[in-house]
Amino acid sequence: MKQLLERTFAAGGPFAERVPGFKLRSQQLEMSQAIGEAIESTGVLVAEAGTGTGKTFAYLVPALLAGGKVIVSTGTKTLQDQLFDRDLPAVRAALASGASIALLKGRANYVCLYRLRRAATEGRFAAAEESVQIRKIERFAARTTSGDRADLADVPEDAPAWAHATSTRENCLGQGCPDYKGCFVMRARKNALAADVVVVNHHLFFADLVLREEGISELLPACNTVIFDEAHQLPETARLFFGETLSSSQLVELARDVRLELRAAGGASPELEQVAARLEKAARDLRLVFGEAAERLAWSPALRVPGFAEALSKLNSSLGILEQALAAQEGRSQGLDACARRAGAARHLLVKLRETEAAAEVRWVEVFSRAVQLHVTPLSSAELFRRQMSDHPRAWIFTSATLAVGEDFGHFTRELGVPDARVRRWASPFDFPRQALLYVPKAMPEPNEAGFTEAVIAAALPVLRASEGRAFLLFTTLRALRRAHEILEGKIDYPLLVQGTGSRSQLLARFRSLGNAVLLGSQSFWEGVDVRGEALSVVVIDKLPFAPPDDPVLAARIESIRTEGGNPFNDLQLPQAVLQLKQGAGRLIRDESDRGVLVLCDPRLVARPYGRRILASLPPMPLTRDLAAVERFLRARPAGESG
Repeated sequence: MKQLLERTFAAGGPFAERVPGFKLRSQQLEMSQAIGEAIESTGVLVAEAGTGTGKTFAYLVPALLAGGKVIVSTGTKTLQDQLFDRDLPAVRAALASGASIALLKGRANYVCLYRLRRAATEGRFAAAEESVQIRKIERFAARTTSGDRADLADVPEDAPAWAHATSTRENCLGQGCPDYKGCFVMRARKNALAADVVVVNHHLFFADLVLREEGISELLPACNTVIFDEAHQLPETARLFFGETLSSSQLVELARDVRLELRAAGGASPELEQVAARLEKAARDLRLVFGEAAERLAWSPALRVPGFAEALSKLNSSLGILEQALAAQEGRSQGLDACARRAGAARHLLVKLRETEAAAEVRWVEVFSRAVQLHVTPLSSAELFRRQMSDHPRAWIFTSATLAVGEDFGHFTRELGVPDARVRRWASPFDFPRQALLYVPKAMPEPNEAGFTEAVIAAALPVLRASEGRAFLLFTTLRALRRAHEILEGKIDYPLLVQGTGSRSQLLARFRSLGNAVLLGSQSFWEGVDVRGEALSVVVIDKLPFAPPDDPVLAARIESIRTEGGNPFNDLQLPQAVLQLKQGAGRLIRDESDRGVLVLCDPRLVARPYGRRILASLPPMPLTRDLAAVERFLRARPAGESG
């Protein structure tokens, strides 16, 4: 395969002839050959590819040339759609390949005909807009072949109407559904089973794998190769799905579905409706126990919150009464029987949550603005994932721009349970010493000192003036972001865009079109954002992204590492911070013609011994602490560019 890949990527090869703007990069060819070897030997490869390597083509080409069934899993639905709509068709055309492709998403991404019809006829909506949106979804369902909600632009992705028009694992009626033959989810799964290449996302991969639904667990036995793009997200995603979650919103939806199914079954039951209303109240009361602020609490501190233990007891009682009441309705309708199963499963999990915590897991509570979630999360997903990998020989490819700390892949391979995997790393082909500058401002206070965010903005302002806007300001907390917004409001002459004032895609579209905007973002803007050209010339990061040590899952993992004789900071906290910092820094240079300044405002980067380890993990940008050097860099025009 090595020679075949050389011919494919060669100057006169099919890619050069058929892919506009294609340019051979040695890193891309080497990566492709390494992946080809892993596929042929059914091996495990962990591959870090710097920005601009062309890793998508590097894994798609050998996968298609090798033949057999391939699953490609991505970190986001955005990349999933890009692979299916753009990248895979381009590779197929260049290779003149007849490989069939399919897109498979989680069931919540597809219109559920049964729930849509029931909502349209029996639903009672909180606002008139929801009713209008339901009608739009009805018209869409009548003409679409995929049922994919992403294809209906007229209804926003976060519109409440989608909750009435899609299903979940809990409320799906399965083969007992009267609309089973026309089900969009089943159609997508049939297409996936027949296809040579199936594009999924990490959430679906693990959800289906763990639950053993007729999705991934059915695809895997026939699969020769599994490729994970954006693989740095895998350990966290795996822990999420190998654990269990019960949410107040899930129980509110159960109560609502009971009432709707009663009406659809053609008979009133005031007693059962009252029982459902009691559950809904108990679920909402559980959320009201906590204050307005979103937070994450370990189970023991949560139990000390006044009213929490009592609310759990009332919720358990309400679930038990509903379970009994629905049992008395057995056989009346498929929908009511499904509600009974959901009530039983929820009560079983609630009982587990209230029992003694197992040594290898942590119980915790996550509070949102309108809901609360109760979690049981394993401290490590390594053994669980390794078990899933061992059932049948196949190639496993893990790739991302951020998998190694310096040259060390140990953190990632331990987290995922693949310590014996072959590891390879290819640096970005971009000329970072020429294209970028790293600026660490002088005289910055420690991040935990009062006034730190004020100091960050004070350091950023002269840089923003020199760049004439065109900047991302990335913060590690929403609190810091909000404070930065307060300070900057009215102080800069450039358009100010703030996370939360629109969807991410809307804000990015505005940022690109404005050309001189300043965007304030937190977690969701640290990765998966691609802005090329002059619109983005500065990325400011307030501080090193160490996870808060009081986070319940992190705190439990720190204690576990310490108990086993390890060093939590070196083994967990620092590697996690480095990988996230690499993601944030990676927003700056996205093309070989880009130029820009990365501003890191955390003095620990140069004052602490571990700062050298962090700097060694970043692209090789010259480091300066001189503001004048930054201003000169930003005002200089690239060679050959005229004014």
